[in-house]
Amino acid sequence: MKKKILNGMVLLGLIGYTTVVHSQSTTTASFGIKGGANFSNLYVDDVDDNNVLTGFNLGLFVNMPLNEVVSIQPEFLYSQKGAKLSYNNALATGEAKFRLNYLEVPVLLKLNVTPNFNLHAGPYVAYLVDSKVTNETNGGTFDFEQNINNDDLNTFDYGLSGGFGFDFSTISIGARYNYGLNTVGKKQNIGGTTYTFPDGKNSSVSVYMGIKF
Repeated sequence: MKKKILNGMVLLGLIGYTTVVHSQSTTTASFGIKGGANFSNLYVDDVDDNNVLTGFNLGLFVNMPLNEVVSIQPEFLYSQKGAKLSYNNALATGEAKFRLNYLEVPVLLKLNVTPNFNLHAGPYVAYLVDSKVTNETNGGTFDFEQNINNDDLNTFDYGLSGGFGFDFSTISIGARYNYGLNTVGKKQNIGGTTYTFPDGKNSSVSVYMGIKF
């Protein structure tokens, strides 16, 4: 009986040791760099694929597994967003490009559906580093470049992110959608009239490739 108990204790010890080692190996944090392209626009009521502006995203990520299936992944990115605006009215005809450059921090919950395929989602916050508005007009007197600057735009943006990815040994690829919840332009008052311009929120699709160290 004592021998059986001893053997059982040894077996339990081996199982416990194996579990701890396996848990440690699957919950080791990793980090890397990532970058890709952004396809962004500004929406007011409904998101559409009009006025898309192409930019890029580049930055760092840290993946912190909670177990084999779930992990937390914060990222620190430089991300270009904005939109193209085509206009044709009595004042002018042309196209303006709003380029909004953010330092963006998404915090994602990552679900490994398979060893190589994941779904991820979470909130993001972003800080407007700078903006550039260019205007190509065929006539008129309204000059976007002189009338819009960082002081007219909200410093912070926030929203929701969600997407999917494919993870391999050191490389990952994927796509993600960012849905902004804060209006880009500030409220302004001119001649007793209050308006917001640009009266839109960020919307962007990102494709990326990451390298894990």
